[in-house]
Amino acid sequence: MTNLLYVQTSGIDTPERLYSPFILAQTAKAMGIDAIIYFLGMGVTVVKKGNADNIKMGAFPSLKEVMDQTIKAGVKLMVCEQSCKLINLNTGDFIPKAEIVGAATLNDLVLEADGTMWF
Repeated sequence: MTNLLYVQTSGIDTPERLYSPFILAQTAKAMGIDAIIYFLGMGVTVVKKGNADNIKMGAFPSLKEVMDQTIKAGVKLMVCEQSCKLINLNTGDFIPKAEIVGAATLNDLVLEADGTMWF
């Protein structure tokens, strides 16, 4: 099966950069393509509990609604454990569907992906 990896490095301070990986991952799933979003660096702030609730851009639904739709579509969300340590977030600070993983996981995902996009 074809698979795509979306790496979110932008955090909640740049809301205009947060929708793309979710929308693209949902689209991939609708096309029969496996999709994973990996949150790295400040990108981990996007899946911290409560942070997406008040982010809304243009005519789009809130980021929380888009995130929920993405999870419902079967997209996996992975959070870099080392990035959490870098900005002093605990592994329990994240939404339930966000899986905390090590740095080696990103390397493996990149090697296995048919395509990788960074945001």
